[in-house]
Amino acid sequence: MTGDVFILALAGFALISLVHIGAHSMLLKASVGNAWTIGPRDDPVSPGPLAARAGRALRNFLETAPAFLALMLAVHASGGSGLATAGIVVYLGARVAYLPAYLSALPWARTTCWLIAGIGLGLMLIGVLLP
Repeated sequence: MTGDVFILALAGFALISLVHIGAHSMLLKASVGNAWTIGPRDDPVSPGPLAARAGRALRNFLETAPAFLALMLAVHASGGSGLATAGIVVYLGARVAYLPAYLSALPWARTTCWLIAGIGLGLMLIGVLLP
């Protein structure tokens, strides 16, 4: 894997992270109001359905982030294989689709994106272990 592809993949990952955070923040503010979001947040609120979905999507994204980042380091250190590079593309592509799929509440859309992202992580792992 070339350094340019590695940097581009990490930048894409960072962008997906920022989109998740921004979507959750904006939907939460729209759902519960500005007074709560700028205050100390001492009293719990019930976010609307979209804000709640965005929060769950963000948490799910953050659950797979350490695995992706660790595998990215392993791929880079090992020189990367075609299989590992394909896994990176699969993971990032599925994660781009995950947030809109989750927000849409279409049956199976979120789960399918999650499964495909998991396959991407698996391809990365195999590409590192079996170059």
